[in-house]
Amino acid sequence: MQIKEATFLTSSVDPKNCPAPNKPEYAFIGRSNVGKSSLLNMLCNRRKLARISGTPGKTRLINHFLIDNSWYMVDLPGYGYAKLSKTEREKFKKMIAEYLNERTNLANLFVLVDSRHAPVKSDLEFIQNIGSTGIPFSIVFTKTDKLKPAELEKNLAVYQERLYEDWEELPPIFLTSSTSKEGREEMLRYIENINKSLV
Repeated sequence: MQIKEATFLTSSVDPKNCPAPNKPEYAFIGRSNVGKSSLLNMLCNRRKLARISGTPGKTRLINHFLIDNSWYMVDLPGYGYAKLSKTEREKFKKMIAEYLNERTNLANLFVLVDSRHAPVKSDLEFIQNIGSTGIPFSIVFTKTDKLKPAELEKNLAVYQERLYEDWEELPPIFLTSSTSKEGREEMLRYIENINKSLV
């Protein structure tokens, strides 16, 4: 699948104000600074579709992008950003929970994980919680170009071993780099197949 047109549609502070749920929707979430905006830009082959910031925790809203006038891509606020106040963290947690529970058109949630690090508590907890809701999701390892192949393989093995402590079967896993565009074709093909199954 090739994306021909990608446009920013709207930002929402309340899930109830999101666009009508009349198109398949693919949301992206992860810890702050995991590379969500860079991944969205890479998938759409646009340099500045989603704003990239060097400041963790910059995405504070639910951002909708319309893709080829037929499906939505959604950039969700990051989780696990320690410098936010407890009140702000709770607000984002509530916003994300409401979005995930109420979006009837959510076809898949991509949970982004930084491939450079060992399993992080906030990622594991989020994945565990999502698994218990029945929401379809996939795990996307980002920034794979920052590691040597042997290091990447070792980190992935450690992560998968940790996940198998709680899971009998793992969700789909994608390896990505916004720099080398690794994983782009695989993710777009995955989205295309889901879209076809929903027709």
